[in-house]
Amino acid sequence: MERTDLKKFDLPDVPGVYLFKQGRKVLYVGKATSLRDRVRSYFDDDLIATRGSRIVDMVTKATSVAHETTPTVLEALVREAALIRAYHPPANAEGKDDKTFLYAVVTDEEIPRVLAIRGSNLDFKTKTVATLAKSDFARQKLRAIYGPFPSGLQLREGLRLIRKIFPFFDTPKPVAAKSKHQAAKIEFNRQIGQYPRAVEKAAYRRSIRNVALFLAGSTKELRKKLQKEMMLAAQAERFEEAATIRRQLFALDHIQDVSLIKDENLTEAGDRVGRIEAYDTAHLAGTNAIGVMVVVEDGMPSKKEYRTFNIRGVQKKDDIASLKELLKRRFGHLEWPFPNAIVVDGGQTQKKAAEATLAELGLPIKVAAVVKDERHRPREILGARAAGIVEADAVLANAEAHRFSLSRHRRARSRALRN
Repeated sequence: MERTDLKKFDLPDVPGVYLFKQGRKVLYVGKATSLRDRVRSYFDDDLIATRGSRIVDMVTKATSVAHETTPTVLEALVREAALIRAYHPPANAEGKDDKTFLYAVVTDEEIPRVLAIRGSNLDFKTKTVATLAKSDFARQKLRAIYGPFPSGLQLREGLRLIRKIFPFFDTPKPVAAKSKHQAAKIEFNRQIGQYPRAVEKAAYRRSIRNVALFLAGSTKELRKKLQKEMMLAAQAERFEEAATIRRQLFALDHIQDVSLIKDENLTEAGDRVGRIEAYDTAHLAGTNAIGVMVVVEDGMPSKKEYRTFNIRGVQKKDDIASLKELLKRRFGHLEWPFPNAIVVDGGQTQKKAAEATLAELGLPIKVAAVVKDERHRPREILGARAAGIVEADAVLANAEAHRFSLSRHRRARSRALRN
């Protein structure tokens, strides 16, 4: 396809899902906050740099684009999952299988829970949780499995938004569990309106049915069902119940869901590695060297995993020595998850120093480096493709490392001035 071909498909500036097709065959399914802008972005000059050869090849083969509009991005998210499951598009699935994606599941219990679980932990034939680190889930029977969802981050955010409309439990243990910790968590979530204040079983079953319809992508059916229930409740003078359903209908159309797709110019699911770590150092007049580690997962910073290190073994301002010490100390923490790839600040010298340090530690982790211009803006990304890193993710990780490094060093400098 060419950019000029887009005119005949009349793509609107609204949320929805789009399908790149080759004849009748669906090559790829995606979601968008704006169908028009999103599909246009596939014809940008930097497509191969931002999304990789898999997507470029898909666009080249495509002969048409179909689309469905949705009232919200949240509905686009669940509709995308339903279409991927229906068509198994090769460009969505290439390099992945059912075990890689995340799924939303509803447990088969007296008080069902709604959970996000990776496909590798599911037995699709028997509808059970096959294996999971937490034994509470082992062999858990399931009522339904929805997905696959390409982005685990977006699935979890979507479930959080759905729960605001139709409360459900997502606790690690069954709701009937009597542990003090579990009871405290349930009570806390009840108080902030995330769970029902009382588990009235009939009402909770209705809530779960609503969640199931939503996750199946049957939102039109869900709206009709709610409108009918609202009318029946009003006719029976159950005005409080009718008002609750009216609020749910309103929320379905007006929920703030832009956080589901923060940057649609980032790569499609499957192009980015799972976990990236980036490192940076800062000095104060050659002393008080500080090193930092930041983490980016699924294209989003994971700030709870950021770490700071005081560089001790370097006597003067030596960026290479500081980087080597920082890496050795970071990978001395075997209890922390290891990254799929790392990003360092600098050029070939810094990249080779990091690679040598990792080799010395016996770690087969790929390295990318962000080269800056005279105004400290990213000029070139070295080794991104070999490391499996999308350039946008490398730049994000590097920028976060630099920002976090400066903030930590300012704090250390402020303390030094007060002493």
